[in-house]
Amino acid sequence: MKKKYRVKKNEEFQQIFKQGESFANKQLVIYYVMKKDQQHFRVGISVGKKLGNAVMRNKIKRYIRESLRQLEPHIQPDVDFVIIARKPATSMNVEEVKISLKHLLKRTGLYRQ
Repeated sequence: MKKKYRVKKNEEFQQIFKQGESFANKQLVIYYVMKKDQQHFRVGISVGKKLGNAVMRNKIKRYIRESLRQLEPHIQPDVDFVIIARKPATSMNVEEVKISLKHLLKRTGLYRQ
């Protein structure tokens, strides 16, 4: 995922948390804000220290980024969102993360067929 498609700054994360809507399932939480005149969605990923050591946290982030890459053509372009991993995500493989993420995107209305 290119850097220009990532939410990196703390102020941007806080804005999405305060102004955005959220949906959750057992594995992931998604906060999102609609943006106008944006050519591509932007995403921030948060994995807390309670979920494991750095190796485990980075593995979860890689799985989420790969799932987003595969789902990219179906995700609405004019949105910024933050994905937060929960404890059950530590025992998932990339396909299970993709299914969980797709479920959340459909619930939020950000997933297009």
